[in-house]
Amino acid sequence: MAKALASEIGAVYIDTGAMYRAVTLYFIRNDINLEDMEAVSSALENIVISFDHSKGLNECLLNGENIESLIRTKEVSGLVSEVATISLVRKKLVEIQRAMSDHLDVVMDGRDIGTVVFPDAKVKLFITADPLIRAERRLKEYKKKGVEANITEVLENLKKRDYIDSNRKDSPLKVADDAIVIDNSKLTREEQLEKVIDIVRRSQEEDH
Repeated sequence: MAKALASEIGAVYIDTGAMYRAVTLYFIRNDINLEDMEAVSSALENIVISFDHSKGLNECLLNGENIESLIRTKEVSGLVSEVATISLVRKKLVEIQRAMSDHLDVVMDGRDIGTVVFPDAKVKLFITADPLIRAERRLKEYKKKGVEANITEVLENLKKRDYIDSNRKDSPLKVADDAIVIDNSKLTREEQLEKVIDIVRRSQEEDH
């Protein structure tokens, strides 16, 4: 939805979740001990994350390598929330995320954007849905990519990530005080997009 919104309003879409997944993939590949902060810090110095926006795509690059399909695996999904609790990781990625918006209009998708990364953002949307519905949607995504999974493990992983992200000390997942909450459990993608575009358009009109 965020990607479609960005396209509609002429902004650049940034998937911050992909950035945390990229770091997670690097840590897995290099067998980084998540409790060894020296190793984590050293690893972060060797990580360059960017996005390929060519051909209408928005694919994550890790040190120049297109890793979009590699960061959506169950292995990465199972570890990314733990990696995201590490303050050194969050600090580095927040710096990158803020730099990405210096000269661009962006729609940024993530779990701490309205509370930490851009607390003064013009429009903050907190999108939520019933956990089972979210799990069913994720399972469909896995199947499209040929990833084997079942609804039970996808739902358990989703709930685990929500718990970890909501209870971490550093920038926990929560609704910003001035965010607009949208429950899309019963909305089609088209209905949801129409709703958020209307919200953004009204905000733009108020600025003028």
